[in-house]
Amino acid sequence: MISYLNAPKRQAFIQLMRADKPIGTLLLLWPTLWALWVAAEGLPNLSTLIVFCLGVFIMRSAGCVINDFADRKVDGFVERTKNRPLPSGRATSKEAIYLFISLALAAFLLVLTQNALTIQLSFVGLLLAFIYPFMKRFTNLPQFVLGLAFSWSIPMAYAAQANQLDNIVWLLFIANLTWTVAYDTMYGMVDKEDDLKIGIKSTAILFGRFDKIIIAALQLTTLLILLTVGILENLNGFYYVALIVVSGLFIQQQVQIKNRQRANCFKAFLDNNYVGIAIFVGLFIAYL
Repeated sequence: MISYLNAPKRQAFIQLMRADKPIGTLLLLWPTLWALWVAAEGLPNLSTLIVFCLGVFIMRSAGCVINDFADRKVDGFVERTKNRPLPSGRATSKEAIYLFISLALAAFLLVLTQNALTIQLSFVGLLLAFIYPFMKRFTNLPQFVLGLAFSWSIPMAYAAQANQLDNIVWLLFIANLTWTVAYDTMYGMVDKEDDLKIGIKSTAILFGRFDKIIIAALQLTTLLILLTVGILENLNGFYYVALIVVSGLFIQQQVQIKNRQRANCFKAFLDNNYVGIAIFVGLFIAYL
């Protein structure tokens, strides 16, 4: 679809999909890989691995498109988002809807190659991806809904590999949920002043002066649940070394957000990519 568009329109669509900013794709990819490796107790089926890597990119892109559609009337008032394709007029609302539908259909065609349980779970994933962008108008916990959406790839990936859902899946799910709320609250701290002016809700606003303490509590919860996963799965020392690395990264992030400066909060958010990598590397080596 994009290849038939002129250069400015292609660029606008690429930006709508955030294909030029891979951090969201990576933050969705790592937990998906955790689930695949735990389900397979090592290297998963190659076809399943390829489908989920492609699916992560497509569904994250679809989520970004519908997010920009939902925020099209407010993004122009936020410093970080005022030049996005919709508020700047480089893409239209109708084009965004068509692009979202195309991406959602592509993702569904991919999931149809998987087992029945995975296909059934995919409908929940699509619903979460669609409703998340609208939650920031109705609840102070949109980051929680994002956490649900970003964590739903875990039961889907596990089901695709194992054709069942075990208790360990939900431990990974909750660990990723608390981690996502933590890092997306940091992201929300970047836009807090603008969001207050235009009436957008977020956990960064809800938590107020306790934001750093609650983020630390969420990070600690994530670590404790991941520690439990290691014990239940009888993982070796390499996994626990990875958790020590993650602990260090979380401490570093607390230092970065100490003064709530926008640039530092955004840097702390971006650095969560290393958290996802560390956990995956720990699992990868532990299952060798």
